[in-house]
This record gives sequence, C-alpha cells and structure tokens, in this order.
Amino acid sequence: MEDFKDIITGLEQRIHVYKSKLQELQKKREKIEDEIKTVKKYLELAETLYRVEIEKVKWAQPSNQLTSEVEKEKGGKPTSEGHDHSKEILLEKTKYAGLSVPQATFLLLKEAGKPLHAKEIYQKLTEGGVRIRGKTPVTSVAISLSRDKRFKKIAPNTFTLVEETGPETLLGKNPAGS
Repeated sequence: MEDFKDIITGLEQRIHVYKSKLQELQKKREKIEDEIKTVKKYLELAETLYRVEIEKVKWAQPSNQLTSEVEKEKGGKPTSEGHDHSKEILLEKTKYAGLSVPQATFLLLKEAGKPLHAKEIYQKLTEGGVRIRGKTPVTSVAISLSRDKRFKKIAPNTFTLVEETGPETLLGKNPAGS
C-alpha cells in the first residue's frame, strides 16, 4: 500500500512539472508569435519601400526602355500608375503609425464618415501601423474609445465621433477641457 502511495505522489509531481513546463512553453510560443507578426510587418514595409525606390529609379532613367523590359519580364505593361500605387500602399501601411488608439481612431472615423464597430476599427488601425497589444485587442480598443469624450457609443462596440470643437480634438485633448 505504501508503494502505491509513493507511485501516486510521484505521478502527481510529474503531472505538476509537465503542466508548469507546458504553460512556460505556451508563453514562449505567444511571445515568438508576436515577434513573428512584427517581423512580417517590418518585412512587408521594407518590401514596399524597396518597390517604391525601384520605381523611383525606373522613372529617373532617361529612357523608359529598361522599365519596359522589366515590365515585359513580369508580364505587365509599364505604367505611371505603378509609382503612385506603391506610394499608396506605403502610406496605408504607416498611416496611423506613432498615434495612440484614440488619435488614430479619430482620423479613421473622420475619414470613414460613419460609425464603425470596434473590430473593424482594430483591423484598420493595425493595417495602418498601430500596435495594439493584449489578449483581447478589440476589447482594448472599445474600452479606450469609451473613455474618450470625442467618441460616442451608439451600439454594442460601435462608435462614432462626437462633434469636435477645434484643432485640440486631433491632438487627443478632450473638448470638454479636461
């Protein structure tokens, strides 16, 4: 009977050790996945910048012969829209970079001209370069907006702009003077 208790105790200890190790590895995996997402975004941005610079070189050359040959190899036609398109892509990827969630959302809602759900706001902000961390980033966005007087909740997790009073609104200052 004593051997049986020792075996059970030993197995319980192993189970505890394995559960702890599993939790530790899951945390490491989450951290690595976050790093992978970040590196992918930086890679995408670098590739976009590369394409923009290549387009600049193509258009700076005295002859469009090289451009035509490169485009033919790609199976496309040389266009002046390529440069503008690359710029648009680049600007979209960094549109809200460096802004807080409320500042970027203010610009987003102003541009959209209509109320948006927190999930859509989150997607557009991350596409525009805003980093939102947390296990529930959509909830984080909703909470952030519900605490800011520039936004009005008109449906579950759906926000619109409150009428602004001046340029201080863009800077993240509440129009109420706080």
